[in-house]
Amino acid sequence: MYLKKSIIAMTAVAAFIGLAAGDAAAATSMPCKTAKLIVPWKAGGGTHVIFSIFEKTIQNLDVTPKIKVVTIGGQGGNKGAKEAAKAKPDGCTLFAIHQSAITSYLNGRIDFQFDNFETVSLLTSTPDIVGASGKVPWNNFEEFKKATLAAPGTVKVGATFGSTSQFYWLILEDLTGMKFKFVPYDGTRERMTALLSGAIDMGGLNVASGRKYMEQGELKGFAIAAAERSKHLPDMPTLKELGVDMIYALDRGIVAPKGTPDDVVEHWAQIFKQAAEDADLRKQMDAKGTEVNWVGPAEYREWAIKTFDDHEKVAIKIGMWKK
Repeated sequence: MYLKKSIIAMTAVAAFIGLAAGDAAAATSMPCKTAKLIVPWKAGGGTHVIFSIFEKTIQNLDVTPKIKVVTIGGQGGNKGAKEAAKAKPDGCTLFAIHQSAITSYLNGRIDFQFDNFETVSLLTSTPDIVGASGKVPWNNFEEFKKATLAAPGTVKVGATFGSTSQFYWLILEDLTGMKFKFVPYDGTRERMTALLSGAIDMGGLNVASGRKYMEQGELKGFAIAAAERSKHLPDMPTLKELGVDMIYALDRGIVAPKGTPDDVVEHWAQIFKQAAEDADLRKQMDAKGTEVNWVGPAEYREWAIKTFDDHEKVAIKIGMWKK
């Protein structure tokens, strides 16, 4: 099964030597009152929205430092990643990351991935939806699949090349035999604009980015790449229900520059754990179809290693990567 992940946050780590976030703050010193959290995509996209919620939540916690989201868009997330990778490892720069760091590495766009950062906390998981322009003639996955198989390489799919937004469709190609015509876009907002205008036929969606447009009929959603149907879109089948053995989600987390001290990493992990437990934050995430799955530094590192291995196997199979 492709990219099936079971993420279990261990309570033993959550209680790290009996310290709460406030205790850790008292024991850890950093040269800033507000740390920069680099989000490597333009404002308005799903990742920016999610981490802006974390920013506001942490602002209201009795912790130091606070965080300030700073967007550094461009190059499919790689411009911000490069900025974060070269930052001083003093706890004053953090980086919002997901699997695009792996896919960009496997695609040869960057020469670093999770190994070049210290893992802090895995935070959220957002399943992908097979999305379509409201202007396409197909009304369900089977109609879309039949048309694409009949005319390979003609259905236009918007994606940021080398990122998860393309990788998702490359896996779908491999599993179904469909072949798409990829059209490059730098970020979520640009792809959404293209989908809404009908400039492209297909593109990845999620509940946060596409729900209102699907409900209004401006976009269509054919299937969700999750283990179960979304409670927010109960009539949308999973890919597994349709015979495609594929689960795929954006799993967002926080990393720090390589060499950041362990106590600083743990300090931030506990702050993000406290934020992840906030009832209002969890309510907002649920409204966006995003699960909150806090995982601490050690388990997050294990997740990153396994996720890289899963992606690498797929990349080799579809000819993207050679060892």
